[in-house]
Amino acid sequence: MEILGIFYYWVFAVILMIGFYAVIAKRNLIKKLIGLSIFQAAVFLLYITMGKVDGGTAPIFQDGVSLYSNPLPQVLILTAIVVGISTTALGLGIVVRIKEEYGTIEEDEIQERERS
Repeated sequence: MEILGIFYYWVFAVILMIGFYAVIAKRNLIKKLIGLSIFQAAVFLLYITMGKVDGGTAPIFQDGVSLYSNPLPQVLILTAIVVGISTTALGLGIVVRIKEEYGTIEEDEIQERERS
């Protein structure tokens, strides 16, 4: 059981680093937004795995049940998903506007045009 818990943290770390790499290393603005979404998904995974209690049930009072899982992480993740979708939509809107203004979505080309 302990190895399975550690496994989830390793998966979280790998997904987080993939998203972080995409945000930092990629020059295409759409790829940066995808990396940000992957980064957010890793954080969602971390919160969801922390909220599960072994042997715990949903927090509905029943006879004979004394161990409950905390519902707060799931509620926070639902809110974070809505915020993440909104952030992505706003980012895509900004990328469209940048494409209209500069004719490209490559970061280095935008900076080159800004200098000249």
